[in-house]
Amino acid sequence: MADNMDYERDTITLMDEEGVEHEFEIVDTLEDNDTEYLALIPIFDDPQSSLDDDGELVILKVVYDEDEQEEFLEPILDDAEYERIADQFMDRLEEFFDFEE
Repeated sequence: MADNMDYERDTITLMDEEGVEHEFEIVDTLEDNDTEYLALIPIFDDPQSSLDDDGELVILKVVYDEDEQEEFLEPILDDAEYERIADQFMDRLEEFFDFEE
């Protein structure tokens, strides 16, 4: 008899510019040059929204306030940095996801 193991997702809720909350699953984290990055995929309540999603991986950088007490997530604005980090995540996650170039 197979063990019935529950799978718990590591999730995070983020608010967009309009104040709407969106839930994401953290699928991977990595550290590069003393900076932490998160790879996220959206979680949808209804199956149709999941099917309609473009499947793009959301990559965010972890930054800290001046006192290094609070952490925030922000987009990667530097194109070279984004490409470097995206390539690392794609290499790490290609076993689990089908990526399109």
